[in-house]
Amino acid sequence: MINSVAQWFRSKPFAQQLIILAVMFDPIGFIGGYLLAPVFNLDPVIGGAFGIAIASVPTSLHVLNRTVGA
Repeated sequence: MINSVAQWFRSKPFAQQLIILAVMFDPIGFIGGYLLAPVFNLDPVIGGAFGIAIASVPTSLHVLNRTVGA
């Protein structure tokens, strides 16, 4: 199952891969940051912004891997 998903992902053009990663991770990051922000005495929207910033790490690593591996 995981191999078929990975193979499907690799078969997509690079631009589509970036969109797929952003669509997957950005909402998760925002929701996680929004819900965890009160724990750190932050406004939930600020936490959501931090969550999006952290969620962009997998996309950045994918770009880095693609450019270094090319």
